[in-house]
Amino acid sequence: MFKYAAFLVSAVLLAGCGATSDSTSSKPVAVGPKQVADAACIKGNFSQDASDSLTAMSFNIRYDNPSDGKNNWQYRAPKVASLFAKHQVDLGGLQEVLHNQFEWLQANLPDYEFVGVGRDDGKTAGEYAPIFFRKSAFDLIKTDTVWLSPTPDVAGSKGWDAALPRITTFATLRHKQSGASVLIGSAHYDHRGGYSRRAAGAVIHDYISQQMAETDLPLVILAGDFNDRPHTSAIKAIEKQNCMTDARKLAAERKGPNSTWNGFRSIAPNERIDYVFVNAGVPVFNHVIDSTKIDKRYPSDHLPVIASIGAPQ
Repeated sequence: MFKYAAFLVSAVLLAGCGATSDSTSSKPVAVGPKQVADAACIKGNFSQDASDSLTAMSFNIRYDNPSDGKNNWQYRAPKVASLFAKHQVDLGGLQEVLHNQFEWLQANLPDYEFVGVGRDDGKTAGEYAPIFFRKSAFDLIKTDTVWLSPTPDVAGSKGWDAALPRITTFATLRHKQSGASVLIGSAHYDHRGGYSRRAAGAVIHDYISQQMAETDLPLVILAGDFNDRPHTSAIKAIEKQNCMTDARKLAAERKGPNSTWNGFRSIAPNERIDYVFVNAGVPVFNHVIDSTKIDKRYPSDHLPVIASIGAPQ
């Protein structure tokens, strides 16, 4: 298991912490700060042609809440599923997925594999932040879940001032076309705890740096609902610590509003809280925040974020 590493990223945050893995993970190795910085910023080889790209999506699909009335999951589920085909998505991360929703997605999107666990018990209780990927394009090497807390290996643990347990699900994949390894994470930060949102970056940093030390990872993607705007310290921590960049900043073409929150009513201005991040050197051909209604209703209270990126070579 990954142990608590209090000062690995202390230059960036006051609190730094390690990450854990499940029984499928290998034994961690010692990693120094310079090794982490060097590894995280290595640029891989990627296609510079938009016709040879991968499409990644982050989407908070809203938990199945019986009080949502006509916005309940039973009405929205087919709309959420339709976005996978609309954007020809290859991989990504979802948030606020309850177990029944997880099972529905598995049954109704058979071209994709979904991996993840519930945040309350590390099994099926509570919200998932699952990874999904197209089976024809990727093989699963391993998957881990870390809790965004000072005890990231403890299922159900809450971090600092967070109101609820929060997690990031990771999956290491093999890209079948190139043979390259891809690390993708799906994160869901707390909606109340400002300190927990800042400190969570250190947990993610520790996990990514460990994986980079153990495996050649030319492509790292981090998707999620970070519950914070682009210029906040929580978002800057993700970019600075992990040598990653908000894909929207890199995109040759951008479409959609500067917001990902609609509350099932209307798009709130300047509330961009959902992101796709990519590591150094990854070309981003386009970035879309899809604000389209389906049958006059939004598929979720969040808008999906879709980024087309260069495939590893």
